[in-house]
Parts: sequence; structure tokens; C-alpha cells
Amino acid sequence: MAEAVVAQAADGREIRITLLGDSDGLPLVVLPGGPCRDPEYLGDLAGLADIRPLAILHVRGTSKTGGTSWGWWNDAADAVAALDRLGLDSADVLAHSAGTRLALSLATQHPERVRSLALITPPSTWLSGVEYDGAGLVADREEPEVAQAFASMLGPDPTDEEAFQRAWEREQPAGYGHWTERERSHAPVGGMSLAASTAWFDGIPADARERILRAPLPPTLIAGGALDILTGVAPVRAYAEQLGARLAMISDAGHYPWVEQPAAFRRVIDPWATATR
Repeated sequence: MAEAVVAQAADGREIRITLLGDSDGLPLVVLPGGPCRDPEYLGDLAGLADIRPLAILHVRGTSKTGGTSWGWWNDAADAVAALDRLGLDSADVLAHSAGTRLALSLATQHPERVRSLALITPPSTWLSGVEYDGAGLVADREEPEVAQAFASMLGPDPTDEEAFQRAWEREQPAGYGHWTERERSHAPVGGMSLAASTAWFDGIPADARERILRAPLPPTLIAGGALDILTGVAPVRAYAEQLGARLAMISDAGHYPWVEQPAAFRRVIDPWATATR
């Protein structure tokens, strides 16, 4: 059963939070990717809500919270407001894709509020400095939609909302290790906008990367997709090493492993999710 609660941000913005699951224990705080994608695409993370309640943030720029992001570094203040609303002095935080930047920002600026991290298919080149190697994964794929998606990714950035939506639709096949009816059904779930996605990268301190790498981060799990064209593989391995994190690469999965390999995803995430509940 889903329940909605609201956290009050410092500027008065109401940050929406969806609570899923009625299992025992403190909720896992979940930060969606996108950036600023409506978090319905996460579902219940392959049934994870059955063993631990989920508190899923609708970050600034999503349709239910509205507004635009202050940038992933500064949006940590909203996450703190959500923790306060949930009555959590310290939380286990699970983040997906672009949301992993917000998770690292929160853990770096407010280390006392984060007990552990699980970072799912994190974009990694920006932090690891290792060259993107996703082109090799594209070469192994036979679906023409994947090649077309990758060509779109390499093209010019869209400059208006209509072009952004067209590009996002074209590029969806690159997010998956396969392109069957299962993936096609999941791909459109959870909208994004150009304005919100652009604002996500505003106001980031020039030394944000260095501050993250110097920070005493909590115990951290990285779950990568072995077929993730969006992140590549080598950058994710280096990212985990530089953060001092445990890395689990999920075979036969792209950017959304709970969709394509739900059982394998749960084998990776469940021990982390139940360790501190």
C-alpha cells in the first residue's frame, strides 16, 4: 500500500514522499534518477518494499513536487528535510542513476544523517575520470533500435522541450540489456523535462568531486549492470574503487537491473537492506 507524506523545504517548497510497504523496520530512503524523473519507474524495486519500507523522494523538478532543482549538490538540503519529516536521525539511502550524485552530496555534507549507501548503476566518469567504454557494449547488440539510440546519445543536446522528449524516446533502448516487451513497457514510465534535467547540474561547487573523494563515506554498495550502455563498465569499477565501496556487477542487465534481473538484483540488495533495519 502506498502512502504520501510531505516534507517542508527551507524555501517552503513541499517535497513529496511516497511510502511503500508495510514491513517492519525503518524505511530505506530512495532517491530517483533521471535526473528529476518521476519515481514511478522504480516501482517497488522488485519487491524490496516487502522486506523494508521504502520512502521514495519526489525531488524538485518532478511533477508532484514541482519547481526546478537547486542542483544535485544543493538539493541535499531537501533530503535532510525529508529525513526530518520521516523522523530519521540517520538513514540507509538507496539511489539510482543521477540520484547517486545527490546521495553522495548528502553523505558528504551531512555524514551524520547517512548510515549506509546503495548506489545503483551510477554514472561514473565524472568522478572516476576513467574513459567511457559503453561503445563496446553497443557493438555486441543486434537490435537496430540500440544502435539508433546510441547515435542519438552522441548527437547534439536538445535545446527545447519537444526535442528533449523526442531524444529521450529514441534513446530508451540504450538503457536496457535487451529490448523485449518487458523493457519497452517499462521505458516510458516516469516523465522528465529538459528544464529540470538542466537545472540538476546548476550551482555545483568546483571542488564537489574532491570533497566527495575526501569524505569519510559510510559503508557503500555499488550495483552496476554488466550490459549498461549508459554508464559503461570500466568507469563504474573505478568509481567503486575510488569510493572504497563494495561492487556487485549484475549480469545480463542494463541500467534498470530490478526490471531485467529482479532475482539477481534482490540477491545483491537484500543483504544491504536488512543489515541495519
